[in-house]
Amino acid sequence: MKKTVGSVVSGRETYHVDSGLSVRDAARYMTERRVGAVAVLDGDRLAGILSERDIMGRVVAAGRDLDRTQVGDVMTRDLVVARAGDSHEDGLRMMKQAGCRHLPVVEQDRLLGVASQRDLLQIDLSEKDEEIRWLNAYIHFIPPLREGTS
Repeated sequence: MKKTVGSVVSGRETYHVDSGLSVRDAARYMTERRVGAVAVLDGDRLAGILSERDIMGRVVAAGRDLDRTQVGDVMTRDLVVARAGDSHEDGLRMMKQAGCRHLPVVEQDRLLGVASQRDLLQIDLSEKDEEIRWLNAYIHFIPPLREGTS
């Protein structure tokens, strides 16, 4: 049975920051939790996503002040979003088309979590390993001899 992106984020803590938070504080938050991206909320609404790439490209490389720049000024706003019931393959396809590595997962406009490309590729790899085991078992299967045959 194929895994869904909803099952990937189910039971995990959802990391998020407010759009008014300073980039420095958001970077600390991400570092403490060892995540490469966080959802950005305006109240309960998903407003964007802030990734390490956003911080490096739009703040550090641009010479902006980490303490005065707010998350809402540099976050990615054009989001590709998955529904909880989408397959992990659909999630990978969306990420590839959008050129992103983090995928917010929503259900009825409620943020469930953020799936990373690594999360979805790990599922893909596990499924491929299982398929290879089954194919090897099939290829190397020797049926028992029936009586009367040699």
